[in-house]
Amino acid sequence: MKLSYWLGYQTFKTLARGFFNYQVIGGERLDLKGGALIVSNHASFVDPPAVGIALDQEIFYLARKSLMSNAVSRAIYRAWNCIPVDQDKPDMGGLKAVIRQLKLGEKVLIFPEGSRNLDGKMLPGEPGVGLIVAKSDVPVIPVRLFGTREALPRGGSMPAPSEVTLVVGEPWYYDPANYTETGKDLYRKISEDLMAQIAALQL
Repeated sequence: MKLSYWLGYQTFKTLARGFFNYQVIGGERLDLKGGALIVSNHASFVDPPAVGIALDQEIFYLARKSLMSNAVSRAIYRAWNCIPVDQDKPDMGGLKAVIRQLKLGEKVLIFPEGSRNLDGKMLPGEPGVGLIVAKSDVPVIPVRLFGTREALPRGGSMPAPSEVTLVVGEPWYYDPANYTETGKDLYRKISEDLMAQIAALQL
């Protein structure tokens, strides 16, 4: 790990274990060689680092371009391997950047819901995630976070003590033979299937 990533990694790992009693179930399933797409539910700003610290290597994240509005925030997000995406005017730039990292053998975390849900109920997956899966030809690892909404819900300003657990599912491999859909319908169906796998993970 580069120093800037390692410092954030160690800081959040220490805080997560002490403040959230952070645990990982099935963490050995994350230990895949080469590129992999990690897909997770999304309810809190705590979610990205809560997944990232489960791996003993650097991974890449997606972040709204609006969060990188000044030099300081850009430096921080770049240090944490964030790929900027424009949620207001979606284009292929961010998706291509993700696919490029996956093909280079990196691991990338994506939240198929696209944004944090408000009440803990998972939102439908966005078709862009299905496109990445179809084009990247890497295994997909579904994971589910429990407790992060209680730790810091959408709209909250201060974290609260909570039990945070990450459950890791079995790697999944996209097989075009299992789908009859094409184009955006295909990408949407893949994303729906991934959200169903995430929802099926239990403590």
